[in-house]
Amino acid sequence: MVLKCGFCLFCVLIAGWMLSTTPVFGQAKPIELAYSNFFPAPHKNAVLSVEWGKEIEKRTNGRVKVTVFPGGTLTPAAQCYDGVVKGLSDVGMSVMGYTRGRFPLTEVIDLPLGYRNGLEATKLINIYYKKFKPKEFDDVKVMYLHAHGPGLLHTKKPVTKLEDLKGLKIACHGLSSKIVAALGGVPVAMPMPERYDAIQKGVAEGGVFPVESLKGWKLADVVGSTTQNFGSAYTTGFFVVMNKDKWASLPPDIQKIIEEINEEWIIKTGQGWDEIDKEGYAAAGAKGIKIVSLSKEEDARWAKLVSPILDQYVKSMEDRKLPGKEALDFCQAELKKLQK
Repeated sequence: MVLKCGFCLFCVLIAGWMLSTTPVFGQAKPIELAYSNFFPAPHKNAVLSVEWGKEIEKRTNGRVKVTVFPGGTLTPAAQCYDGVVKGLSDVGMSVMGYTRGRFPLTEVIDLPLGYRNGLEATKLINIYYKKFKPKEFDDVKVMYLHAHGPGLLHTKKPVTKLEDLKGLKIACHGLSSKIVAALGGVPVAMPMPERYDAIQKGVAEGGVFPVESLKGWKLADVVGSTTQNFGSAYTTGFFVVMNKDKWASLPPDIQKIIEEINEEWIIKTGQGWDEIDKEGYAAAGAKGIKIVSLSKEEDARWAKLVSPILDQYVKSMEDRKLPGKEALDFCQAELKKLQK
């Protein structure tokens, strides 16, 4: 009897052990995705990328695990896209303008169309992508795209009129270099991570970027004035893309979950840009940065000077046999709808 009871107890213990270890032996190893992001870890867009990964892990019940490498630690900003294509990372987020000419048709988004906020810019770039499906993204799987709030002028000394800008060395990148030149400044091309030192050391006397960068990239420490040149305001397109082979290897149900989350993150990211623009203005106030609001007449002068850039874009796309005029007309019409 004692032996029988002992045997029963042994069976119960074995059964309990097997149940407790089932996840280890029965559950498949999670699919791991390495995500390269050039934003510093505290930046809103780095935080959102981590949350994107956690949401995927949650909705797939742990079948997918995303590890975000912020600050360009996996691949530098300018090499991020190629890093995804080559499989150095599975997912990547960076700026299209850091590899000028790589995304020609999509440069329409970076044109000085007079953006008012990041949500409308982010909605627009995704509406555009779904409409045109440009071949320049054929070597990756696009998760979603986004774009920052109005790109404005920030300088060490106040710029209240065009004449004040003439000859100033202005940090910029991509298409914004054309905007700087058209307004009479001297473009100094560089990615965002290099701008703090450049302005601090006098390599540049200011830069064009969204207001959020005053806090997000600590540029409020090195500039003294922000000029609200909304009439000539541009944005910058960002990509979030996945390696094509990695995407193809994912089960269909997981692909569906990720695409659902991507749609949600378009709105979250657009709203995020606007939230951090507000934080940027708060940082400017705390540092005593002068905010220069251009008069309607002065703003119109700036807008007139950058308008030929739109024509140059159309001509450049025609030379490449790309539908530049159609893309520009479409984006201008859609932006008007979004601004109503």
